[in-house]
This record gives sequence, structure tokens and C-alpha cells, in this order.
Amino acid sequence: MSIYSTLELELLISMDEIQDKIAKVAVQLEADYKDQEVVIVMIMKGAICLVADLIREISLPCVVESIQASSYGAHGKIRGNLQIKGIESLNLFSKNVLLVDDIFDSGNTLFQVHQALAKKKPKSLRSLVLLSKGASHLDYQPDYLLFSIKNRFVVGYGLDYKEYYRGLKGIYLFKETALSLQ
Repeated sequence: MSIYSTLELELLISMDEIQDKIAKVAVQLEADYKDQEVVIVMIMKGAICLVADLIREISLPCVVESIQASSYGAHGKIRGNLQIKGIESLNLFSKNVLLVDDIFDSGNTLFQVHQALAKKKPKSLRSLVLLSKGASHLDYQPDYLLFSIKNRFVVGYGLDYKEYYRGLKGIYLFKETALSLQ
């Protein structure tokens, strides 16, 4: 059975809502960085849509870099060991760094990437996240957050299920029947 034929989605956050929040956070970023250059480090692949829209909205001079962080284990659902690739090649010494990720779930990925970037001795290091499920067991929290949601499985706007659905315009809930059929 095709993943597409069993898929049931429910719109949770529209593109208009996302664009509105990006415009608001852009104003905040411009105030916080006051025309200073910013190195945006996006965690691929999930942050790609957010970063693409963010850099079109801000007027700050910025450089975009990417890293990969993966912690998916069996079947794309169970967390495995976190693997981070690409940090070693970044020159962040004495630079303003904005770390961008798609979702703050357990907080483990963002926290570990933040810790690794801090070792590069940036001038400043802040983080921006599209969604938070509010389930973090860590004291660490992102500096900027666009949306808080309940602990449900979501796709679209960069978020995926087994690499699919990233390109959906908006953020959608997977209905329980869709996940149980996979």
C-alpha cells in the first residue's frame, strides 16, 4: 500500500500564519543584532524552508551555512544516537551565530548542536526554532520560537516523515490512522 494512498492530513498551521510569525521574528532579529552580520547555521534538512523564508525577510547582512544532525533510529520514529556532520568545517570564531532548526521536541539535538557550536567561540550564539512540543527535559530552551504545539506528529514546511512531505505549504498533523497504517 502506498504511503500517499493512506495519508490523512489535517492543516495545523497555514502558510499565512508561518509568514506572519517569520515577519515578526525578523523584526526582533534586526533589533537584537542591530545591523551586525549574522551567520545562520541551519540544521538540514528540516530547517530549509524556514531559513529560505527568513533570509528573504531580514535585512541583516547574513551568511548561510548548513550542518546535518540525525538521530532517527528504526523506521524513522525511534530516536537513535545523534550524529552531527559539518560543524568541523565552520569558521565561527568571533561571529554572531543564529542556529536554526525545525522542531524542538526532546531538545537533545538543538542542545548538542548548540554545545558543539559554542566550542567554535562565536561572538554570540542564539537559536531559533519553528516548532516546540514543550517536552524538553533540559534546562536549555531556544531563544526564538515561532510556534508551540501539542506533542503530535507533524509534516510539511521542511518537516518530514521518512523524507517525504517536506514541501507541503503549511504544517499538517498526521492523523493517527495514517501513522498506524505505516
